Amino acid sequence: MQIGILSKVFARPSLEAVLDAVAAAGLECIQFNMESAGLNPMPDEIPAGLPERVCDAAAARGIGIATVQGTFNMSHPDAEFRRAGLRRFRLIVEACAPLGTAIVAICIGTRNRENMWGHHPDNHTPEAWRDMSSCVREAVRMAEDAGVTLAMEPEVTNIVDSAEKARRLMDEIGSPRLKVTMDAANLFHTGELSRMKEVLENAFALVGRDIVVAHAKDLSRDGEAGHEAAGQGLLDYDRYLSLLRAYDFHGPLLLHGLSETLVPGCVAFLRKGLG
Repeated sequence: MQIGILSKVFARPSLEAVLDAVAAAGLECIQFNMESAGLNPMPDEIPAGLPERVCDAAAARGIGIATVQGTFNMSHPDAEFRRAGLRRFRLIVEACAPLGTAIVAICIGTRNRENMWGHHPDNHTPEAWRDMSSCVREAVRMAEDAGVTLAMEPEVTNIVDSAEKARRLMDEIGSPRLKVTMDAANLFHTGELSRMKEVLENAFALVGRDIVVAHAKDLSRDGEAGHEAAGQGLLDYDRYLSLLRAYDFHGPLLLHGLSETLVPGCVAFLRKGLG
């Protein structure tokens, strides 16, 4: 596994300064966010030559671009919002080849209009699943055309709030271009933390062979996504990392949900866990 980070963790005035900070932290790869190049995270336009500049600057520092962030609320109740998101998403997908990556991180989302990672009571309705799956299907068609893979993240507050639903969505879409970002800190519904071993092993049994990206953060309680730095919460990291190995995951293990000051300690923690 390659230890990496979401590029937005390092707030710097230029792309090159962001990448310098990544390299100085001893990290091997990033999930690139367009904000790190001074754009909106889902821009209406990507300047000509920018993806190539990002790719060259990262390579010059020995940093791989493991994935690019292409997150918008794919379950938003407003159809025009979803259409606008897909228009911007196409630009991200088309930028993948010159960026030197073939994976786009997506957000399945929620009926919450204000926060694409926030819970909403309508998330469990048939209409919500219908709108979401239609949006994902269109995004997958773009991915197929561009030869890239979309990585969705099961998260307790989203419509795809479990490994079971991730499995259901992949089976419904039926494309090898839809895969999984595994974040073990996002899997625990209220009351499930006491069954950590069972929840983790069940999740990997369902989607373990479809994981293309793994996240490294932690949680302090169940019923919501984890917001703690890796190794500073309640997640059984020995079990998490052993399950990633057991399912032959050899991809990027990306830190996020942490301040820059915590990066060195978290990198050391993961290196120790990986042996």
